[in-house]
Amino acid sequence: MNLNAPSFSSFSHDGLKLAYFDEGDPSGDPVLLIHGFASSALVNWVHPGWLKTLGDAGYRVIAIDNRGHGTSDKPYDVEAYRPWVMADDAAALLDHLGIPEAHVMGYSMGARISVFLALRHPERVRSLVLGGLGAGMTEGVGDWDPIADALLAPSLDDVEHARGRMFRAFADQTKSDRAALAACIRGSRDLVSRSDMGRIEAPTLIGVGTKDDIAGSPQELAALMRNARALDIPGRDHMLAVGDRVFKKAVLDFYAEIRTLP
Repeated sequence: MNLNAPSFSSFSHDGLKLAYFDEGDPSGDPVLLIHGFASSALVNWVHPGWLKTLGDAGYRVIAIDNRGHGTSDKPYDVEAYRPWVMADDAAALLDHLGIPEAHVMGYSMGARISVFLALRHPERVRSLVLGGLGAGMTEGVGDWDPIADALLAPSLDDVEHARGRMFRAFADQTKSDRAALAACIRGSRDLVSRSDMGRIEAPTLIGVGTKDDIAGSPQELAALMRNARALDIPGRDHMLAVGDRVFKKAVLDFYAEIRTLP
């Protein structure tokens, strides 16, 4: 297995061709990874070392390129990017692979999708790791319309909004379809009610960087849930927390603990 360049496959769901990789130990406990906005399975999970970390620990590591991202199809309809729609894509991937239940780990937008997956298909989710999104899951994370405007601007030089510049530069770096991402950022921001968060029974770890100005408090989100704990990722912002060693160790410890549960 070449952990630096996983082999991607594809499957069809909801009229779209969606890309994914399936690596690691085929007999290991499956972990389904769901990346963040403007990212991809490669950028979110391979380059920061998650595929290697989880693969070396004996897990079966599966990651989807969300619609609009990576090498998956890219619709331009805002309604195609509702988080419950993308959650159904993830469930369909588990169906495609014949996996009844998996650990599910999402970062940022992927954390939101993971929560909708746990609400819509609770029997498929053995545990949740929510990275880069805390209380913002229920309270919102500010005005993201300038992000869409930045993505559609003629060039980065035309963007003055600070967060807009950050995401536009990231989209340019990853050679993303900016029109698809603009539709995604407008369609994928549905909040989860506090009462719905309280319905989730899967063991949950919520990790947020202490310098993350987007996510909101992981402690506040964990307090709404039945079986959740918060993790502060020291000195990391929204972009850098994902590959942090403290985060990786906490996830491995969390999974090891779950293995001992009935």
